[in-house]
Amino acid sequence: MTTLVSNIGLLVAADGERRNAALVIDDDRIAWIGESASAPAADTRVDAEGGCVIPGFVDTHSHLMFAGDRASEFEARMAGRKYEAGGIRSTVAATRAATDEELLANATRLVAEMRAQGTTTVEIKSGYGLTVEDESRALRLATQFTPETTYLGAHVVPTEFADDVAAYVELVTGAMLDACAPHARWIDVFCEVGAFDVDQARAILTAGMARGLGARMHAGQLGESAGVQLAVELDAASVDHCTFLSDVDVDALAGGKTVATLLPGVEFSTRQPYPDARRLLDSGVTVALATDCNPGSSFTSSMPFCIAVAVREMGMSPAEALHAATAGGAAALRRDDIGELAVGTRADLVILDAPSYIHLAYRPGVPLISRVFAS
Repeated sequence: MTTLVSNIGLLVAADGERRNAALVIDDDRIAWIGESASAPAADTRVDAEGGCVIPGFVDTHSHLMFAGDRASEFEARMAGRKYEAGGIRSTVAATRAATDEELLANATRLVAEMRAQGTTTVEIKSGYGLTVEDESRALRLATQFTPETTYLGAHVVPTEFADDVAAYVELVTGAMLDACAPHARWIDVFCEVGAFDVDQARAILTAGMARGLGARMHAGQLGESAGVQLAVELDAASVDHCTFLSDVDVDALAGGKTVATLLPGVEFSTRQPYPDARRLLDSGVTVALATDCNPGSSFTSSMPFCIAVAVREMGMSPAEALHAATAGGAAALRRDDIGELAVGTRADLVILDAPSYIHLAYRPGVPLISRVFAS
């Protein structure tokens, strides 16, 4: 089955922006791109009505397998309380108590929100179970939504291991890893004060890598940390947050292949300083944007919102923010079949009810997603 998408006012293709364009989808791949007037015949036709067509958003950092609500925590932060990683434990308790059906229903709702806002690829982490059974359950359920699943048993140290962190690290790298690895593509660790230090992070990531999982890392959210340099040393696909970076961190990122994934929804929700995307881009670092959708520090499912904040607060141009939310995300997943529109890539694309992608930042909060194609 072939589909012609024609009358595209502006097409953001891998080889540059095209006006008065069209493309042909053949099953789940893009088969042709060119001028609307030269478009070949197809089985069906979709009229973009002069709207802008962009790649589907690639959201590479989310925590959708959870139960409960932390609105009161958000309210307290808005009243001046400082953000701390410990709030995660309240979600852990709620998630452990939830049934599979409740977890699936909540994740289904959030994935549908993401799709409606143009996200065609999402990564989903575990991390709110912190037992062998609950972490493996979260990942098993997450595979129903995406192949990009991440084992985050090292989110925080659960209360029952508060007095023996070494024993918990042993569990994360042992029996929990054994149970979770079959359901995961990636392994992640929260390397921050209040979570895991650099030595523990190294042990956790290398154990996962030895089982064939790719490495990811949370680092630089609450302060400067050697975790960013560890991520580059281990050739992690992505190091996420990067709110606080030293010059050495930036140099390390610029010299490696690790993507710096920025999460503007977190700073919006926690009132911390925003990451300096301009500094990273000017240094040659590959940057991605993601929502970090979670009930505590960033309860947004909207990549357009993240683009708008990145343009307004983080020194990115609209084109740079769009690239970070699409091709940057693909790089953070080490995928070359998504995140851009070219012959042979997956037919993941979005028609905007707007003449340009600039409107994603120009008209924040306005529902501009007209239609989503997800292969």
